[in-house]
Amino acid sequence: MKPQPDARLERVLATLALMVIALISFANVVVRYVTDASFAFTEEISVFLLVVVTFAGAAVALRRNGHIRIGLVERALPPGPRRVLIALQGLAGLVVLGLITGYGAQMAWQEYHWQSLSPGLGVPQWWYLVWLPLLSLAMLVRLVQQTLDRLRGGLDDES
Repeated sequence: MKPQPDARLERVLATLALMVIALISFANVVVRYVTDASFAFTEEISVFLLVVVTFAGAAVALRRNGHIRIGLVERALPPGPRRVLIALQGLAGLVVLGLITGYGAQMAWQEYHWQSLSPGLGVPQWWYLVWLPLLSLAMLVRLVQQTLDRLRGGLDDES
């Protein structure tokens, strides 16, 4: 059995974000039960951290070749055309993630430039938005790793 590739940094980031969500949600429930009031920041922070968990988890799934793919045509092709199809799949993913990274960076920069504040806590909005291009860039790197592994025959779609 071959060792499974990993995206340790993204896995740790997603784990920490999920732990913080659980902690502040639990604290909010306890405070609400005891005082009939709740923390104002929990929703804004939780939504932000869920986005972090989603993108970091998607990067881990990319590295582990765990995203859903219909491989019927790919498995039916001989090795040469299969490699071309894998390269086209990787190129399509690169285009999409490149656009998300580029437009996400532009959006974060604009929020930084305009000094927009978040509606709930009043912190700079770019603090939340800067994670979009960073984590989509991490996904892009993991996609390149996955595509190269698939082209070399190092990842099995049947596992």
